[in-house]
Amino acid sequence: MNTTDWFTSWFNTPYYHILYKHRNDADAQFFMRNITSFLQLPKSSTIVDLPCGKGRHSVYLNSLGYDVVGGDLSKNSIAYAKQFENDTLHFEVWDMRKTIEGRYDAIFNLFTSFGYFEDDEEDIAVLRNIKNGLKENGVFVLDFLNVEKVKNTLVKEEVKTIDGIEFNIQKEIKDGFILKHISFFADGKAHSYTERVKFLTLEKLQSYFDRVGFKITEIFGDYQLNAFNASLSDRLIIVAK
Repeated sequence: MNTTDWFTSWFNTPYYHILYKHRNDADAQFFMRNITSFLQLPKSSTIVDLPCGKGRHSVYLNSLGYDVVGGDLSKNSIAYAKQFENDTLHFEVWDMRKTIEGRYDAIFNLFTSFGYFEDDEEDIAVLRNIKNGLKENGVFVLDFLNVEKVKNTLVKEEVKTIDGIEFNIQKEIKDGFILKHISFFADGKAHSYTERVKFLTLEKLQSYFDRVGFKITEIFGDYQLNAFNASLSDRLIIVAK
């Protein structure tokens, strides 16, 4: 397996969706209501949800009245999401590293969907693409984990049994990455995957944003939009223009 593109294979499996099936939609919807209200995005706004997974944020944003495009590298996720399409909601297979065609009012990168790449330049290229995909007064929202809190509260080993599959999970921080090793036995064979997310502090992210000419306007620490606190906050949410 090409370790650079761990997400291509793992996100495309049914097991990824089984492991994370209990994700809290109420939290996600609460955040979407709060952030769109805070940004005062008019209902006619066009929003890109990138990457969108199976479309849970996109579908909800669309229900709030926005014109939404969801893009994701996983063909299986997009195939699933397409059942929700309508005149103002569209899904397509989309690689964040490729140039964005069109200009949008807002682009959202949600639920720690950034920092996947070995090379900083690839992450910076993603930000540059996003910046170039925004209209003149367009806004970018990055919803990332708070690495400092993750470091202080890391559960090194746990077992989760979901739908009869026993997922053995080991976490570590190594070589500038937060690693989550997932192994399990299903459908007659052993599987193992490793999720890799770069250990990106606020300072490091700020340096990325500076590189592409993004101006950070707000920094929040949770979905209630409270101020960011490096040691206590659950999330690191950056708003930039």
